[in-house]
Amino acid sequence: MTVKNKIKLFRAYRGISQEELAKSIGLSRQSINYIEKGKFEPSLHTAFKISCFFNTNIENIFYLDLKK
Repeated sequence: MTVKNKIKLFRAYRGISQEELAKSIGLSRQSINYIEKGKFEPSLHTAFKISCFFNTNIENIFYLDLKK
């Protein structure tokens, strides 16, 4: 079971870069990149910061992939 996300889709819809998102929530661009690619699972605190930035529920961005 792994955590997947739709951060890239949300960024594209808002027209913002990884760098802009990272600066807005206090992370590095590399961290956003790793989270988007599934190489790193964010803490609950970070996941909430991302969902708050996009003004949506955390479940709209993060979900469990039960296949793995």
